[in-house]
Amino acid sequence: MTTFSAIAVTDSLESAQKLAEACESLAPEPIGVGTYEIEDGSGLYEVTTYFTETPDIAGLFLLSSLHGAREFVISEIPETDWVAKVKRELSPVSAGRFFVYGSHDAENVPDDVVPLLIDASMAFGTGHHGTTLGCLNALDRLIQNGFSPNRTADIGCGTAVLAMAAAKTWPDASHWASDIDPVAIEVAVANLAANQMEGKVTCIEAAGFEHEELAAASQFDLVFANILKPPLIHLAPEMARHIAPQGIAILSGLLNEQADEIIDCYGERGFELLHREEIGEWSNLTLRRQS
Repeated sequence: MTTFSAIAVTDSLESAQKLAEACESLAPEPIGVGTYEIEDGSGLYEVTTYFTETPDIAGLFLLSSLHGAREFVISEIPETDWVAKVKRELSPVSAGRFFVYGSHDAENVPDDVVPLLIDASMAFGTGHHGTTLGCLNALDRLIQNGFSPNRTADIGCGTAVLAMAAAKTWPDASHWASDIDPVAIEVAVANLAANQMEGKVTCIEAAGFEHEELAAASQFDLVFANILKPPLIHLAPEMARHIAPQGIAILSGLLNEQADEIIDCYGERGFELLHREEIGEWSNLTLRRQS
């Protein structure tokens, strides 16, 4: 299948986000749209769109003009086995005691780590992204401080790397992993098997906490939610209901400039900030429910 990319550059995050949103209404519609800061100190942002059909060149030109961006550069992308390529190129990641690696690096796992085998797949969360790395760092800090939960949940689990890290740390606790994407749940189950952890985490397809098994689990002592700002705001009331008093929420998927809004939103629902970590443009928050 032939794929096309169209890339434009603009001078602010706001204009890049507006341009990206406008691109979603093109016909043929893109199969993916992303906004990225160009990490060269220029302060510029890149909007990248992908198409499986030849894109509307005139429409792209009009949108770039309307949003003050440079004209889109359109390229044809050669057919590539991206999963195989990523497997070859991803290096292991260390986050405190945790060591995330692909099967191609199985011979390079140190002896004094908690190993997590995560191969590149169609689900998010290999440990290389700043948000996942930040969550693992936050988990490591909790362990160092003597935290010990009875129930944990990984909401929007992707590969379930965070749920597996918790299950390896506290094997006697109960652990859940949920995702709205059925593919992610399939990947999560496969990852548990690859790590000889079958049955250690209950994996369910659900939006947020909207599942009878999560409701039956009552309140959680630790919840991961590595998603995005809008669903984190939407989930705040449910977090306050489903996290036990003195329980912990580890939140990520946030740009640095979005973190204060999330802190305020959760503060209004009885959460206090314990730790904030920035990795590149991404923030990770560790919060404790006070009441």
